[in-house]
Amino acid sequence: MSGGLSMKTSRKLSGGRHYPLGAALSAEGVNFALYSQQAREVYLLLFDSPEVEPTDVIKLEERDKFVWHVFVHGVKAGQLYGYRVRGDFQPALGLRFNENKLLIDPYARALTSKFRNEDHLLLGYDAAAPERDLSFDGRDSAACVPRSVVIDDAFDWQGDRPPDIPTEKLIIYETHLKGFTAHPSSGVSAPGTYTGFLEKIPYLREIGVNAVEFLPLQEFYVEDFLLNRGVTNYWGYNTIGFFAPESSYAAGKSPGCQVQEFKTLVRELHRAGIEVILDVVYNHSGEGSELGPTLSFRGIDNTTYYCLTGPPAEPGRYYMNYTGCGNTLNLSHPHVIRFVMDSLRYWVEVMHVDGFRFDLASVLGREEGFFQKSASFFDAISQDPVLCRVKLIAEPWDLGTYQVGNFPLDWSEWNGRFRDVMRKFGKGDGGQIRELGYRLTGSADLYGDDGRTAYNSVNFITCHDGFTLCDLLSYNGKHNEANGEGNRDGSDDNNSWNCGAEGETDDPGIRALRRQMARNHLCYLLFSQGTPMILGGDEFLRTQGGNNNAYCQDNAISWFDWDLTEKNRDILDFFRKAAAFRKKYTILQRRKFLTGADGDADGMPDISWFGAGLNPPAWDDPERRLICFRLDGSEEPSDLGDYLLFFILNSGYRGVRVSLPPCPGMRWHRIIDTSLSPGGDFVDPDTAEPLSSQESCEAPPRSVILLLGR
Repeated sequence: MSGGLSMKTSRKLSGGRHYPLGAALSAEGVNFALYSQQAREVYLLLFDSPEVEPTDVIKLEERDKFVWHVFVHGVKAGQLYGYRVRGDFQPALGLRFNENKLLIDPYARALTSKFRNEDHLLLGYDAAAPERDLSFDGRDSAACVPRSVVIDDAFDWQGDRPPDIPTEKLIIYETHLKGFTAHPSSGVSAPGTYTGFLEKIPYLREIGVNAVEFLPLQEFYVEDFLLNRGVTNYWGYNTIGFFAPESSYAAGKSPGCQVQEFKTLVRELHRAGIEVILDVVYNHSGEGSELGPTLSFRGIDNTTYYCLTGPPAEPGRYYMNYTGCGNTLNLSHPHVIRFVMDSLRYWVEVMHVDGFRFDLASVLGREEGFFQKSASFFDAISQDPVLCRVKLIAEPWDLGTYQVGNFPLDWSEWNGRFRDVMRKFGKGDGGQIRELGYRLTGSADLYGDDGRTAYNSVNFITCHDGFTLCDLLSYNGKHNEANGEGNRDGSDDNNSWNCGAEGETDDPGIRALRRQMARNHLCYLLFSQGTPMILGGDEFLRTQGGNNNAYCQDNAISWFDWDLTEKNRDILDFFRKAAAFRKKYTILQRRKFLTGADGDADGMPDISWFGAGLNPPAWDDPERRLICFRLDGSEEPSDLGDYLLFFILNSGYRGVRVSLPPCPGMRWHRIIDTSLSPGGDFVDPDTAEPLSSQESCEAPPRSVILLLGR
């Protein structure tokens, strides 16, 4: 198409305006605005359907503040469009303009379908040329590119208001939208879709979670190397449409219907008292390295959107790769910050989401290659009147830096140190007691010096990236053969234990031990200070067959097998009861750190630590595998009156006789003993009988015991 771009339209045009970016609908038509500092010419193409040639080719004549813009009269919602951009093709300098490649709008609010890199048409260069990305490909990519869709933001929210649940009261459920209902056992009418998920909202209410953290739902690109192996990008951590809900999760077929379906899902989750947190990927885009496709940013303004590098002769040829995904978005550039901020505000104000979990968030704080708590992006967030009030959760690491505990005041963090110590302690490793004490009480050593508190610690033992809870207790090593990478991918540092047999087993002793330890882990998670996050399906022991890196498995390996809710009903019931207990006994949802002080002057500290006797724990004994602590419930307002909680955590292989601490004016009642069979493992606090001995009790091997003093 080189040299073939020219105006072709009979529509009424006017200059338009440079703000807002994207396609802004009004009663008279649509204002189109596209940022490009280096482009020489920009052309807007309008389509009646994805399969046909453009009806209109419109040259944007106006440019203000590097924003090219035009107002096209008479255009309505549902209009399909794309861009072609003319400029220099000098890859060594970072300029990769190629007018033959149809580009999606970075601000597109919906796409018609997925990209398809047939015959390498999406590449801006000749894949067969010896000079690789320095060559030029003059073929038209339009047949392989989805169209951007003009969207009408109007929606019947039916008075929707965000639940606005305090962070310390959240129980977060991390899940994959498609995988939640894709399995035939889900029984929903539209499996694997926004609509299908709606039908499972009553289940989420029943088990007691009040926030859903969705794996990426912004439109993502599926990498060629995965398709060539016969797999796909299931998790979605390769965003290309930062304003667009993922098109493949729509139940409907009309262009843009995914927007309405997503809004409906948010509305109904809110109606059920459940917040919506999106896992977002602003550290890189789906365009990959210099050998990746030209889909949007690369062909619009490569030197603005990406962090570039190279030797003196080729200073802009290559991409800084702090993400392991081929490129890094340039969050030190004002426009890129604006782009990300516009995207985040859109999801809050227009789509009504309640917060975000930022993938590889340490990248977002890199300036001049180093993590900075005062980075421009963090400052922009803290000053924004919309974003400063939503949940902000960091995955506080990237390929080169581990920043747990180092994020700004407004941010919570996935606490990887909580995960690691709970796994080690849970399987019986010695020398964990001191670290365990910090993590059980909200990680004051990480968050207590910068104005943050316990709820800033998002506690998790499992997440999408790694073993499920079932597999953590069933496999000593990863089994990722299905990924096609020779089992080399995925972490080897899992701190897992198979309890005596690798994988599934018929041994009744091993099966019973695994279930007991699953209950232990649920207790560690739900009864620690901080904000708990459970991996979806762990509540009924979902398995991935030992695959700890199922990023490319869009199949039964990853999908939720709902038949397990009956097979493992005992674990599901245990989780439901534990979640309800956490909500009822508010000392477990405390905003402030537990310090060992007597805040309410009743003669009892907020927390007291014990060993097997009434002596203090041997914090640094490498052989110690038992720890006990008492919480004073009166330190936290509730309708329950005075009460005490006493926890006994024994991860050793021997039972231990534990002395019980004073319970003035009260009696100890056993609520939980994970060593007991279902039915006896968790007793209703309202009907629990006092212990026959108020002096001591037996802590069986590898067990958690919870006593209630009242």
